[in-house]
Amino acid sequence: MHVNTGAGSPAMAQYRNDGESAVAEPHQASVESIVHSFEEADQHQHVDLSGYAFEDWFCLALFWVMGALVFLQFFTRYVLNNSFAWTEELAVYALIGVVFMGSAMCVRACRHIQVDFLYRYLPKRPARVLATLIDLLRTLFFGYAVWLVYRYIDLVGVEPMTTIMWDKAYVYWLALAGFVMMFVRSVQVSVQNWRQGYSSLENPAAYQSLD
Repeated sequence: MHVNTGAGSPAMAQYRNDGESAVAEPHQASVESIVHSFEEADQHQHVDLSGYAFEDWFCLALFWVMGALVFLQFFTRYVLNNSFAWTEELAVYALIGVVFMGSAMCVRACRHIQVDFLYRYLPKRPARVLATLIDLLRTLFFGYAVWLVYRYIDLVGVEPMTTIMWDKAYVYWLALAGFVMMFVRSVQVSVQNWRQGYSSLENPAAYQSLD
């Protein structure tokens, strides 16, 4: 029996139709998945900014000021061949502010360097006592740092800057504000740890969602 497998045969036409369907279905599915992803993106246009606090926005603004100063320094040095000396000094001072205010952010989010190895082997009650002691010592340290920086400002705050006739007290006040915020956030974190019954040292997995 001879079976016609030419281009115009019904069997060949059926094969072509089946092949085109097999190619079209994955392509159509991929297009639909892309459209669905765009629809989901449109449904999630709301941005939640409730997790950010004052120090976050202040640090962000200060970071942009520092970036503008660095760009101005680069532009005046390599384009105008007449560098503004004060841009470098002010950029350094802005970086100091970013560091101290950023430290307050880390205290609030419990993101400073911590060693939780010992807590894996301690029973729950001794671990809770030790974590509470650490919260207390951390808060006392920040409070003591606030007092030290304030005394330092009182002693050498009138010292002028190198390139601008401004007092260095402006820089020290930024450091003082950072330590004040660290103290306040440390108190809040300590109270929260006491109420919930654990800290990031005792239960690191509970804080992984904040990353």
